[in-house]
Amino acid sequence: MEATNTAPTPKSWIHVLKDRWPTAVAIGLTFLSASSGSGLSSEVMSLAQVLPALPLLYLVVAKLRRPALSWPLLGVGMVIIIGARLLDLVAPSTVLLTLALIVLVWGMIDGHSRRSGEFRIQAIGMLGFGALALAGLALDPEAGRYVVGAGWLLHGVWDFVHLRRGKVVARSYAEWCGVLDVLIGLELIFLV
Repeated sequence: MEATNTAPTPKSWIHVLKDRWPTAVAIGLTFLSASSGSGLSSEVMSLAQVLPALPLLYLVVAKLRRPALSWPLLGVGMVIIIGARLLDLVAPSTVLLTLALIVLVWGMIDGHSRRSGEFRIQAIGMLGFGALALAGLALDPEAGRYVVGAGWLLHGVWDFVHLRRGKVVARSYAEWCGVLDVLIGLELIFLV
């Protein structure tokens, strides 16, 4: 009996790009949103204000148990952040942390926090990343940049762990968010 060649055929670069579209979009967004030159204090404040959105999306998706909602919820989160900034009545981080508190209390009231290990993991992540955002806002901008940058980098690791596990959020979202978070964290720590 003759052995057959079962070696996989190499993918063309078009197929590789098609498979890695979340990475390409994240890199493009990073270049578009690179430091605006508005100063360290403003950059740290802005990125600290948005940091709670990262774990909040995971928390809400875990609560709803619907990974397919990852991308639509990102759109909702962007509307919330942009709306809070435009209205200038309350800081985006205040809105995001309030929403997180509502979801956490909801999970405790309906027993989801006792039944779902994934929800508990996301709750712990929300508390940890929320604390980093608050610490970054409270510190002097020079010190805060490292705390907030660490928060973004650590959330990138969080994303890649979830990508590997294939749990909670859509895999494409975890890949996109992981690349974006790492690049923003590195920019804040090393380039701003």
